[in-house]
Amino acid sequence: MLRISELKLPLDHAPDALPAAIAARLGVAAGDLVGWSVWKRAHDARRKSAILKVYIVDAEVKGEAAVLTRLAGDPHVRPTPDTTYRPVATAPRAGGRLRPVVIGAGPCGLFAGLILAEMGFAPIILDRGKVVRERTKDTWGLWRRSALNPESNVQFGEGGAGTFSDGKLYSQIKDPRFLGRKVLTEFVEAGAPPEILTEAHPHIGTFRLVTMVERLRAKIEALGGEYRFQTRVTDVELDRGPDGGRRLRGLHLAGGDFLEADQVVLAVGHSSRDTFEALYERGVHIEAKPFSIGFRIEHPQSWIDKALFGPCAGHPDLGAAAYSLSHHCANGRTAYSFCMCPGGTVVAAASEPGRVVTNGMSQYSRNERNANAGFVVGISPADYPGDHPLAGVTLQRELESRAFVAGGGDYCAPGQTVGDFLAGRASTALGAVVPSYRPGVRPTDLAAIMPDYVVEAMREALPVFGRKIPRYDDAEALLTGVETRTSSPIRITRGQDLQSLNVRGLFPAGEGAGYAGGILSAAVDGIRVAEAVARAIVGEAAAA
Repeated sequence: MLRISELKLPLDHAPDALPAAIAARLGVAAGDLVGWSVWKRAHDARRKSAILKVYIVDAEVKGEAAVLTRLAGDPHVRPTPDTTYRPVATAPRAGGRLRPVVIGAGPCGLFAGLILAEMGFAPIILDRGKVVRERTKDTWGLWRRSALNPESNVQFGEGGAGTFSDGKLYSQIKDPRFLGRKVLTEFVEAGAPPEILTEAHPHIGTFRLVTMVERLRAKIEALGGEYRFQTRVTDVELDRGPDGGRRLRGLHLAGGDFLEADQVVLAVGHSSRDTFEALYERGVHIEAKPFSIGFRIEHPQSWIDKALFGPCAGHPDLGAAAYSLSHHCANGRTAYSFCMCPGGTVVAAASEPGRVVTNGMSQYSRNERNANAGFVVGISPADYPGDHPLAGVTLQRELESRAFVAGGGDYCAPGQTVGDFLAGRASTALGAVVPSYRPGVRPTDLAAIMPDYVVEAMREALPVFGRKIPRYDDAEALLTGVETRTSSPIRITRGQDLQSLNVRGLFPAGEGAGYAGGILSAAVDGIRVAEAVARAIVGEAAAA
């Protein structure tokens, strides 16, 4: 089988144009093309009047070896790689040892639990929140009634923060083993649309994620895994091993219970601040890391479609247009778009009382009125209030508290038109762009919430973005604050064996530990860490 990339055809090409293009690229007769399938499909909209479809395909041809030799200098024709996932270990038959534990049921914990279960290790999966459907009800309670449940919300509960997002399933991580393919395949088996396997930028959307998460939970349980919801870890128990190094012995749980454990995947999300604090107090190695802060920006989706697709806007094969923008500012900062949600909504994503946080969400259809994206500026530990490893958390909390006050103290968010923000005046009313955030948006001066260097960078970047996407800096566009959970503000550093640098048996993983960003990369990291746990268990069993 041969993999052919960069096959470009017109947007409205005939069905038989693709196999003809494959044969032409390979220089073979149509009759020598035995079969083909699409691996990935994207579009090239750089010329709005002539948008192209771009394919990567796998093709079976007669005389494959000769074709490959003849095209040896063509970087776009290569043998199709083997993307099959193969487990790295099998659980030892001898019983009597402790079951591995996974803390967190987001994408990372979900796939760590699945891989461990598939290898026969019968993991225990803990999550502080509720099952996904109960959690959804609690989340709507904040959006509709301003009622926050600190243990069950956008951040905490089955499915993790990605459940209430655009459901993006692509990443720029290096993935030589095609672990991302394993993730996507499992999602399809759990009910995701099959096209996520072939779209270059696949997404699922919130409602579909709910059902998929439930089905994956059922699969893990059928394989011997066990879930324990509404089970918050409050502390870790450590002792000294024969070599004098610290090792994990168990987990203290809210309510006073103790769970003995010596192999734990720490797959908490980026908002598990109390867990970070408990680990720091126990001496687990933690470092501050960079992240980004800013607002959500909203435009009518029709503006974005017209700007990016021109006369092809509305074409059914294109869907809602997405964008990615970045600008290096004169003050040394980088302002950029983050987690863009076409045809979506801005959502309340707070997890602590008295604080306001925003995020973006889309359904699979992406057919809501507005487009939204994080409009953020990168910051580093040098910007944090002090040199404590958790100083980034302190900054997040400060900004979120300011946003709560500016929004009126009832989980409404502070908002401002782009025109007023650029002019340096507080908004007293909002413009033509109707805010999608619930429970509501109150006009104010967002510049009073953010550090001056962030505001300066944003005011420089907006007109630049407006030249790239017409009307991006339109006076009627809307900013809603604040966006502070772009990524974890800490890293729980691990070694080459994927265990904590100074606590054996603790495997930091995923977004909260600072090793992922988004659903796919978190799930892939969960697989890698589960494999490391399996190797550690098998190695100990062999040495016993």
